[in-house]
Amino acid sequence: MDFKIRLGQEEDMQAVLDLITELAVFEKEPDAVEITVEDLINDGFSKDPKFKIYVAEQENTIIGIALFYERYSTWKGRTIHLEDLIVTKSKQKIGAGKALYKAVLKYAFDNNFNRVAWEVIDWNKNAIDFYKSTGATYLNDWSVVQMNKENLAKFIQNN
Repeated sequence: MDFKIRLGQEEDMQAVLDLITELAVFEKEPDAVEITVEDLINDGFSKDPKFKIYVAEQENTIIGIALFYERYSTWKGRTIHLEDLIVTKSKQKIGAGKALYKAVLKYAFDNNFNRVAWEVIDWNKNAIDFYKSTGATYLNDWSVVQMNKENLAKFIQNN
């Protein structure tokens, strides 16, 4: 293994944003990313951080990330949501993705969380097969529902 996994730092956030953008392009949503480096720094490194992040680093370059945060389940209690897990395309297949995934799961285990959950696009067969191979349950009968900022405003103003 010629990379290392470590907690992300403020100075990593430009590389993190670049990887988030790369993931958005892969997921066919190239214009979806609205956050900035400053948002990531403020939200991840303030007095009350909104997320934690592991990075995979090779030769002083960030090649992958796993960004996650705590949630609460009325069924399970304390849980973690894995928001993004990505390794840049040119560095895939070297084990960095699995190492990042393991780091998040170990964090959850060591800190007594009751579940780790995330979304995966239904056409990403490689990711689905990988997650299943690790013992994760793929819930293909649940759908993700979202309300964007514009529709949230419309709803609040009209109801």
